[in-house]
Amino acid sequence: MKISANAIRIGNVLVLDHQLFTVTKPPEHTKPGKGPAYVQVELKNLINGTKLHHRFNSADMVEKAFLERSNVQFLYMERDSIIVMDNETFEQMQLDKDLLDEKSAFLIEGMHLVLETYEDRPISLHLPPTVMCIIAETEPVLHGATATASYKPAILTNGIKVMVPSYIKAGENIVVKTEDLSFVERAK
Repeated sequence: MKISANAIRIGNVLVLDHQLFTVTKPPEHTKPGKGPAYVQVELKNLINGTKLHHRFNSADMVEKAFLERSNVQFLYMERDSIIVMDNETFEQMQLDKDLLDEKSAFLIEGMHLVLETYEDRPISLHLPPTVMCIIAETEPVLHGATATASYKPAILTNGIKVMVPSYIKAGENIVVKTEDLSFVERAK
């Protein structure tokens, strides 16, 4: 599907030179004093991970990839693979662990995920927006330190490091945003 360069948004997947690229930062729209307006976009190749900056004229039309989305359920890990099951067809698939990188530590048996494919080739795997985790270790609570919003490092039981408010202690359940690994709240 063709879209205007002005309609490019962060997260879009574009087809350039028969390769898939995702938009990693918000596009910069520029109207110089001389010459036509343009859109500067930072792209990441979905196959080999290389990044590039590309400049489109505002009048350019670019090919936006049509990604098929399907709901899958995480079953288990096997070396460098993630084994999932399609929720509609019950077909099991073996996916590369690199689709999630370090975020694969958040996977829990039975977790529901969203798989995006392009021409039957897996492109990305999305975790739920938030997950509940347990703090394995962090600095002790400083009493009276709640006057200012200060954060301290914490390590979760899955090995991921996050920043948490100073009143959080080891052993507590918290909710973490999977997109940027940020603290949301204490788990209820």
